[in-house]
Amino acid sequence: MSAEAADREAVTGSSPCTPPQTSWFEFLLDDTLLESHLQKFSPDPMPVQLITQFLEQASKPSVNEQNQVQPPADNRRNRTLKLLALKVAAHLKWNLDVLEKGLSIAVLNMLVNELLCVSKVPPGVKHVDLDLSTLPPTTAMAVLVYNRWAIRTTVQSSFPIKQAKPGPHQMNMLNHVQQEKELTENILKVLKEQADDFIMVLEGVLDIKKDFYVHTMRTLDLLAAEPCTANGETECSTAGLRISADELHCQVRYDLGTVFFQQGCTNPPCYEKAREHFLKTRELLSKLGDGAVHCRIDEKRLAGYCQACGVLTGSSDVSDMQSTPFTQIHNFIRSGNYKGLIEIFLEDNLALSLPNHFRQSVLREFFQKAEQGNKALNEVCYKICACNAVRDVLEGQVISVQFRQLLLKPTKEKIDFLLEVCTRSLKMEHISDFSKRNMAAFLKNLCRSLEDLQFVVMISSHELLMVLLKDDERKALVDQIRKRSSCINLCTKPLTSFYDIPASASVNIGQLEHQLILSVDPWRIRQILIELHGMTERQFWRVSSKWEVPSDYSSVILGIKDYLTRDLVYILMAKGLHCIAIKDFVHARQLFSACLELVTEFSPRLRQVMLNEMLLLDISVHEAGAGSSRERPPPDLVSRVRGYLEMRIHDIPLRQVVGEEGVAFMLNWRENEYLTLQVPTSLVHKNPYVKLGQLLAATCKELPGPKESRRTAKDLWEVVVQICSLTSQHKRANDGRVSLIKQRESTLGIMPRNKFIIFIRKLREPLVLTTLISLFVRLHSIVRDDIVNEVTAEHLSIWPTTLPNLQSVDVEAVAITMKELVNYALTLNPNNHSWLITQADIYFVTNQYSAALHFYLQAGAVCSDFFNKTVPPDVYTDQVLKRMIKCCSLLNCHTQVAILCQFLREVDYMTAFKALQEQSSHDAMDSFYDYIWDVTILEYLTHIHHKRGEAEKRQIAIKAIGQTELNASNPEDVLQLAAQKRKKKFLQAMAKLYF
Repeated sequence: MSAEAADREAVTGSSPCTPPQTSWFEFLLDDTLLESHLQKFSPDPMPVQLITQFLEQASKPSVNEQNQVQPPADNRRNRTLKLLALKVAAHLKWNLDVLEKGLSIAVLNMLVNELLCVSKVPPGVKHVDLDLSTLPPTTAMAVLVYNRWAIRTTVQSSFPIKQAKPGPHQMNMLNHVQQEKELTENILKVLKEQADDFIMVLEGVLDIKKDFYVHTMRTLDLLAAEPCTANGETECSTAGLRISADELHCQVRYDLGTVFFQQGCTNPPCYEKAREHFLKTRELLSKLGDGAVHCRIDEKRLAGYCQACGVLTGSSDVSDMQSTPFTQIHNFIRSGNYKGLIEIFLEDNLALSLPNHFRQSVLREFFQKAEQGNKALNEVCYKICACNAVRDVLEGQVISVQFRQLLLKPTKEKIDFLLEVCTRSLKMEHISDFSKRNMAAFLKNLCRSLEDLQFVVMISSHELLMVLLKDDERKALVDQIRKRSSCINLCTKPLTSFYDIPASASVNIGQLEHQLILSVDPWRIRQILIELHGMTERQFWRVSSKWEVPSDYSSVILGIKDYLTRDLVYILMAKGLHCIAIKDFVHARQLFSACLELVTEFSPRLRQVMLNEMLLLDISVHEAGAGSSRERPPPDLVSRVRGYLEMRIHDIPLRQVVGEEGVAFMLNWRENEYLTLQVPTSLVHKNPYVKLGQLLAATCKELPGPKESRRTAKDLWEVVVQICSLTSQHKRANDGRVSLIKQRESTLGIMPRNKFIIFIRKLREPLVLTTLISLFVRLHSIVRDDIVNEVTAEHLSIWPTTLPNLQSVDVEAVAITMKELVNYALTLNPNNHSWLITQADIYFVTNQYSAALHFYLQAGAVCSDFFNKTVPPDVYTDQVLKRMIKCCSLLNCHTQVAILCQFLREVDYMTAFKALQEQSSHDAMDSFYDYIWDVTILEYLTHIHHKRGEAEKRQIAIKAIGQTELNASNPEDVLQLAAQKRKKKFLQAMAKLYF
C-alpha cells in the first residue's frame, strides 16, 4: 500500500461516518423508500420532520413568466407530496400527541385539512351539519380527527408558554418567525370562534355505537390508485385501521372534558360537565385495558383532572377520588374540621406522601387567614407548623423560621403537642439511623434554646428522648441543663444598677458569642462580656462584622484602655445604631441610655457624643411618629437641635449627619426665623447644610413678598446651579495644544450633588419642597431651551431667566434631580395638584403621553372630589387642556380629542373637526358621543357619518343631538348644567381608562 493510500485509509477509518440524511425529493423518485425509511429504528429525518418538509414543499408559491407570485400549483408533484405527508401521519396512527409535539399549528392545520380533502368530506358544508353515522367510516373518522385537533389546539393555546428568545443565528429569520406567528394567531382565532361547533360534533359522536376506520398507508395508496365511487363506499373506506366505539368514545370524552374544564373559569357549570366526561373516560379506560390502538391518555393527568373537578364542583361522591389525602385536606378546610386536618398531617409524617411544598402552601393559607383577624386559627397554625417542622427534621431539612417564631412564647400545651408529633412520627422498629440522629439532635437543641426550665425538664425527661439518646449523651445533656439552671438563678436577682450584675460561669465561648450577637438587652450584653473576658482576653468588638461604628467615633472608643469597657461601649453603640436603622427605637433608646450611663463616669467627650446620638435618635423618633399627625415637636427638642448647631467644643467628634438631620428638622417645622436671623454667621460659613437651610428658609419667608425682596432666591439659585455644574479638565499636548479630557462634577459647590439629593429626601415641609421643585423646573427650562414644551410649577417668577455660563451646567443632572424631587414629593403627598401637574408635564415633554394623561387626570380628580365638583380653572388651564388634547391625539384617541376641545375657554373647532375626520381611532368612538354637549360638533359628526355611509353611528350622533337639555333655546344655566354633567362623566370615564 502506498503512503498516500495509507493516509487516506487512516483518515476514513479513524471514525465511523454518519450516513447522509435522506432528502425529501428522494421519496418522490422511489415509491418504496418511504415505508422502508419509516421502519428504521431511528430514521433520519424523523417522521414529523418529513411531514413538515413534504407540506412546506407542496405549499411553496410559484412565480409566472411575468415574475408574479402565484398560489401553489395543483400538479402531480404537489399532490404526491401531500399524500406522502398523510402516509407518514398514518404510519404514526394519527397520534395527535406525537403530531402536536413535533409539528407547528400551521403545518398540522394543513395536514388535517388535507386529510379532510382526500377522505371526501363534502366541501363547503359545516361539520356540525353532517350526519356522521351515514358517512363512510374513514370519512367520518377524518371529521373526528379534525374536530379533536381543533378542540385540543384551542385548549393548549390557553396555557401560558414561555417564548424562546431568538439567538444570534436566528436574527435573519425574525421576519419569517413573525409571519408564522401571525398565521398561527389567525388559525387560533378561527378555531376559537368555531369552538361550540367542534364541541357539538364530538358530542354527536358519543351517540354512534358502530366502529370507525382510520386511513392507513395502504388505504391512502388505494385512494391514489383508484378514485372512489360517488358515495365513497370502496375498499379504502373499510380497509383502514379499525377503531372500536369504546376506544373512540374514551378519547372523545377526555377531549371534551379538557375543553369544558378550560371553559369553567368563566362558566363554572362547565366544571360539572367536565367531571362527568372525565369519570366516564376513567371507566372506559379501565374497560379497554392495554389493548387500545387509537386512545392515548395520560392517566396521571386524568386523575388530576378528576380530583380538580371534584374540588371545584364540591362533589361528595365517595368513589370520586375522595380517599386521596389532597381531597380530604380540601374538604376538611372547607368544612372547618381542623382536628381531621391535623390528623392527616400526622399520618403523613409516617407515609411521606404529601409534597413539602403542598404542606407549606396549606400553612401559608392558614397564616394569611389568621393575619386577617381570625385569631382562632393561631392554634391550628402552630399545630400544622409543628407537623411540618418534624417532617423537615426527619428528612434532614432546615427547620422553617415560622416554627422558631411560634416557639418564642412556648406554653405547656405547645410543648405537649410537639412531643406528641415527634412520638407519632416515628416507628421505632422501622426508623433509620439517619432519622434517629436528626430527631435526637432536634430535641437536644430544643432543650438548649428554651429559657423556661419547666419546659426543658418536660422534654429532657420524655421517654422518646430516653430511647433516642445513649447514656453518655443523656448525662452530658443533664449536666448542661444543671449549669444553665444555676446561671438562670443568678440572672433572676433584682438589678439595681448597671454595674450590679454578677458574672456567672459559662459552658462554651461560641455559645456566649452567639448570644452576644443576638441580644439587644444592655444588661445581658454586659453580663456576657464579663463572662467572656473572664475566660479569655480577646477583642470581642470584632465578633460580628456587622457591628459598625462611625469612623468619627471609632478612634475615641478604641482608645479606651480597659478592654471590657471598650468592648461594651463599642457594641452598645453599634447595636443602637443598627436598631435606629431598622426603626426599633425602643431598644435603641435602651442601648444608648446604658452607654450614656457607662461613659458619663470616665469620658466627658464620649458623654457628649452619646448626647448627640440621642438627639439624632429623638429627631428620628419624632419624625417617624409625626408623619401622619404632624404634631409639633416639644420645645425642649427644638432647643437641643439649636444647641447642637451652635456647638463650639473643638475636641468633640461630630458626625455630619447629625447636623444635616438638625437642619432638615428645623426646615420641616418652619423654624425659619431661627435659620434666617439667629443662627451664628460662623456656622453658616462652616456647615454647608446650615447655609443651604438658611437660604431655603429665607426664600420661603419671602415668597409672598414683592419682587424686589427676592434677593435670597437669587442666592439660593446660584448655590444650586453651582452644585449642578461641571468643570472641564484639560491637558496640554507635546505640540503645545490644549485638549479637553473629561468633564467632571464641579468641586466648587457647597456639597456634591448626591449629598444634596440625600438632604432633599429628609425634607417634608410642602413649601420647602415646592420652592425646590420650582427652582429645578426653571433651571430645567433654561438648560433645555424648548419654549413649546416647558415644565410648569408654582412661583416660577422668583427665579432668574438666564444663566451666564449655560455650558457649565450638567443638563442630565438637572433633569434627573428634578424628576427625583417631584417623585419624592408625591410619595409624601400624592394629592398635591401642583406637584401632579408638574409630574404630568415631565412625562409630556419626554413623550410619555399615557403617563402624562394619568397625572393630569389625577391632578383634576384630587381637587374636585373625583370630578364630582368642577375642576378649578387654575388647575385645568388652557395650557394643561391643550397638552391633554395633544396626548390623546398622539395616542390615536381622536374622539377624546374632540370632547376635550369643548373644555377650552374658546372651543377649538378646527382641532375637533380634524380629529373626527380620522377613521382609525383607538378609543371607544361612538360610545363617547353622550359626553359631547357642543351642538356644532354633534352636527359635524352627523354629517361625517352620513358622508361615510355609517348609518348606525349616524343614528347615535342624532340621538345625542336630540336630547332636550342641549336645545339652544334653553336658558344659559340649563346649558351650563348639561355641560357640567357631561364634563364630570367624561373625566370619570377617562380616569377609569388611565388610572
